[in-house]
Amino acid sequence: MENMPKLGFGLMRLPEKDGKIDHEQVCAMVDRYMESGMNYFDTAYVYHGGRSEVAAREALVKRYPRESFMLATKLPAWELRKPEDIERVFNEQLERAGVDYFDFYLLHSIEDGSNYDTYVKYDCFDWGVKKKAEGKIRHFGFSFHGSPELLEKILDEHHEVEFVQIQLNYLDRTNPVVRSQKLYEILRDRNIPIIVMEPVRGGMLANMAPEIEAKFKARRPEKSIASWALRFVGSLPGVMTILSGMSDEAQMEDNIQTFRNFEPLSEDEFALVDEVTDEILGMPQIGCTACKYCCDGCPKKISIPDVFRTINTLRRYPNDWRSRNFYAGVTKRGGKASDCIGCGQCERVCPQHLPIIELMKEAAEILDT
Repeated sequence: MENMPKLGFGLMRLPEKDGKIDHEQVCAMVDRYMESGMNYFDTAYVYHGGRSEVAAREALVKRYPRESFMLATKLPAWELRKPEDIERVFNEQLERAGVDYFDFYLLHSIEDGSNYDTYVKYDCFDWGVKKKAEGKIRHFGFSFHGSPELLEKILDEHHEVEFVQIQLNYLDRTNPVVRSQKLYEILRDRNIPIIVMEPVRGGMLANMAPEIEAKFKARRPEKSIASWALRFVGSLPGVMTILSGMSDEAQMEDNIQTFRNFEPLSEDEFALVDEVTDEILGMPQIGCTACKYCCDGCPKKISIPDVFRTINTLRRYPNDWRSRNFYAGVTKRGGKASDCIGCGQCERVCPQHLPIIELMKEAAEILDT
């Protein structure tokens, strides 16, 4: 995995025109990216409704020598219903992308529960090893959205994993759902190369409140706000490649400028990022300590601490889809926030004296409507 570019071109948020991928603009972006000396492209079976791999074929594979670029894609657990589906999907991906092999191949979105269970059920780790032996995959790994405990379990059991792709940015270091700092530390302790996704948190760290942006501009007026997020993850040891889902040529150009003559964050700049992080995370939080005294007597079997954990995360990260996925999992095992009947049993036993009934109404409006 030598000669990996620091900036990877993520093909998940390609520009569209009239409801279709804008082929002309994608070609121009691919050309500019390749011209800059970078050559790692990341797609997946499900991106753009299955059209991203085809876009890679048209804009990249047909126009550049195969050895001049690296192409990554992913196996989706949710498409697997029987063992034969693995080969069906993989062969379809080869055809869509117009290649004979993938440089990097990932099990897509491993998380606690269904996705990981599916990959285990169909022996997908062993399958990946066989595909490497056949020369159809050069490097094998997975993208991860699960718990630190699950990550350690997988790495203990599957030494064939060569790299792991995680969500990592300065805001998610202490996110109680993502827990990216812990994931990063686990991978660093094991010396496993890291590919970073969501370094700008879906654009959230490119456009922030004016008073926060002013702090960055006062320090480096010539640099974009997004560049701070990219430089943060690019400054971390063990990070092999940072994916950016660039949607237009302006984003592409800004990112290329960030990485062309890459400057790691200085000690003072790290301190500024910490200051900004603290300010963003300074939103009011529900003071639940997850003692679970409220759970035992709940007539609707609502996991109240998990509901509050979700709300706390969404107060800081309003568009966090993983928090909503987490909540969906919680409600499969118990009641929803909107199931609360206001009996008050929980409030009587809460050591923090939280107004749980009112908070559950807020949660129901956010999560169940």
